[in-house]
Amino acid sequence: MKRHISFVFAGLVALGAGLAGPAGAQTAPAATAAARLEGEDMVIGAPDAKITIVEYASLTCPHCAAFHAEVLPKLKTEFVDTGVVKFVYRDFPLDRVALTAAQIARCLPPERYFGFLDALFRQQESWASGRDGEAMVAKVKQLARLAGLSTEKADACVADPEKQAKVANMRFAGEKEFDIRGTPTLIINGRKYTGSMDFVDLDKFLKSLAGRS
Repeated sequence: MKRHISFVFAGLVALGAGLAGPAGAQTAPAATAAARLEGEDMVIGAPDAKITIVEYASLTCPHCAAFHAEVLPKLKTEFVDTGVVKFVYRDFPLDRVALTAAQIARCLPPERYFGFLDALFRQQESWASGRDGEAMVAKVKQLARLAGLSTEKADACVADPEKQAKVANMRFAGEKEFDIRGTPTLIINGRKYTGSMDFVDLDKFLKSLAGRS
């Protein structure tokens, strides 16, 4: 299992770092997609992008995992890496395990954050199943170690009330501002998106906003 997790994570770090080209060289569009922290938000994409997409998601949500596996990579290639979309990820934990996993993720450097999220979503069935919350969190910490976060630092993250409050407050703010009730939910240019989460439909919607045919 450890070898499998290590292999998957190694292949995903580039998503969060915005790497492209041979030997990890960056092209101009990919460089704008390097992950960064804006306030409490984790962000990829050009700061001056015409469209801003905010995703509210829970790390234990299967629909969120499907979105990150099937839609986000295409969204990143077609819109984020080309400078059209700035993508913002916000936590909306649906349970205690998702809350704790979000705390751990936010203790990683920004350049590793989205790669780690991708690993968590792709491995979701292997760590977010069953009823033993402690066992689930232990598996998250195992993935975090592969991302460079020691067990001691992960434990400190989990025990930090300030970090827990930041994640919880992000959910409360989403409920208050956008009346979010489930995940994943997209806020596009400040408005809740109620359309299909299928990339074909989302693609059409974004192209209409961007003035592209």
